[in-house]
Amino acid sequence: MLNIYTLIMLLSSFLAAISQILLKLSAKKNHKNWIMEYINPVVISGYLLLLLTMIMNIYAYSGIDYKFGPILTTTSYIFVVILSIYILKEKLNKNKIIGISLILIGIVIFNIKI
Repeated sequence: MLNIYTLIMLLSSFLAAISQILLKLSAKKNHKNWIMEYINPVVISGYLLLLLTMIMNIYAYSGIDYKFGPILTTTSYIFVVILSIYILKEKLNKNKIIGISLILIGIVIFNIKI
């Protein structure tokens, strides 16, 4: 299962997590006016990263089974939590640990060969 297309899909999930962090960072700032909330370098960078991840996903699907795509993209939730702890200084609470655990259990169960 691990090939270049899988790695591209995982990198795409990581970049999607970075884009979500960028968008949250911008949302936490005060802007001069409402238009600057949407047209500023941080927001534009976040949306450009999302566009890049869509292109990467389309390319990655050319080399992996379609059933693996949604499983691989769920890793973005894990990346968001990790990045929010380090960049946004958010606390890791019980609900986040349970959520990450459920995602990891789902990935493992999905990959068990019966």
